[in-house]
Parts: sequence; C-alpha cells; structure tokens
Amino acid sequence: MARSVACAFFFDAEPVGETGRHALDACALCSKPLRRDSDIFMYRGDTPFCSEECRYEQMHLDAACARQAASARRKQQQQRGRHEAAAASVSRKAGVSVASC
Repeated sequence: MARSVACAFFFDAEPVGETGRHALDACALCSKPLRRDSDIFMYRGDTPFCSEECRYEQMHLDAACARQAASARRKQQQQRGRHEAAAASVSRKAGVSVASC
C-alpha cells in the first residue's frame, strides 16, 4: 500500500522551477483560459492554443524567427569569409602562412 501512495505523490509533484500553473490552462499565444470541454489545438507536441488561428499565428512567428536567424547566420558566415580572405591576402603579401593566423 505504501508503494502506491508514493507513486501518487510522485505524479502530483510539481517540477522544480515550475509555477503552480498547469500546461493546458491557457492559450500559449493570447493567454485565453482553455476550457476542459472545448478543443485544444496543439503545436510542437506540448504547446496549447485556444484556436486554429492562434496556432497558425504562432507557426508564422516561429517561421519568421527561423528565417531571421538563418539570415543572421548567413551574414555572419559571409563576414567571416571576407575576413579570412582579407587575412589570406595580407599574409600572402607578408609571406606568412594562413594557418598561423
């Protein structure tokens, strides 16, 4: 009997660092309370939304963030490539190998 009580307490325990708020209490985008008797629209496995529109909006926001991050990475790689090319050009003129830079 003690074993089943321990299991019940384990599953009722709140994760460390988490607030007392349940994961499916409110829409992740607009914070509208989610009712237990209505549809909940999920995205990325564990993110609840009150409607298809909120879920769709979050998908678009995520896609825009991903595009922005990819663009920033491309710019950083281009700058790094230009820097390396300039360093190679200077080192050739100075007679220093690029590997030592």
